[in-house]
Amino acid sequence: MGIFTRFKDIVASNISSMLDNAEDPEKLIKLMIREMEDTLIEIKSSCANAIAGQKKVQRFLDDIEEKEAFWNQKAELAVQKGKDNLARQALQEKRRYTQKAEATQTEVTELAVMIEQYRDDIQELENKLKSAREKQRMLVQRHLRATHKKRARQEIRRADSSEVMQKFEELEQQIERMEAEADLVDYGRSSTLENEFDALEADDEIEAELNQLKSSQPLKNNDKVDA
Repeated sequence: MGIFTRFKDIVASNISSMLDNAEDPEKLIKLMIREMEDTLIEIKSSCANAIAGQKKVQRFLDDIEEKEAFWNQKAELAVQKGKDNLARQALQEKRRYTQKAEATQTEVTELAVMIEQYRDDIQELENKLKSAREKQRMLVQRHLRATHKKRARQEIRRADSSEVMQKFEELEQQIERMEAEADLVDYGRSSTLENEFDALEADDEIEAELNQLKSSQPLKNNDKVDA
């Protein structure tokens, strides 16, 4: 594919539409950018060659115009000296260089038009390339977001799976069992201080009950005498 055909295809291409319909947009945009960069290099190289050629042709034109002016002066001199034959020969030489100058000037003009077209093409292609790189940056960001979203969804699904929920339930049951076992360690036991107070209360109750029993018993004779 020639440079101009590629350039026309690139400029005419609808990047957004091509990417939307592509199976692998990131791969396609990379290929498009590479093609644009290669084409841009070729166009710049062609433009540089055209500029160099224009300068060379311009120097050639300047030399021709100098010779044209030289023979014109010689013809004027011959006329002044009355040398018509020499004047005719000088004018013939002048005409020859005049014709060369006209053809060379046409070439210079054509090269100038070509160079201007190259510059317009370079600008247009650089704009297209800038747009493609922006699309690439957006695609990369979308890809990263999609990757993170997919990973997050996978984690959510994994967390919601019956296997994970069962593990959580087993862990919760294990913790509850450990808590129950901790509560049973001292179950039915009182602290030493509590035991001492309970003993004091029990002694008081027993003494009170004993005194009640004593008071309810009839007095014996000896107890009376003694009293």
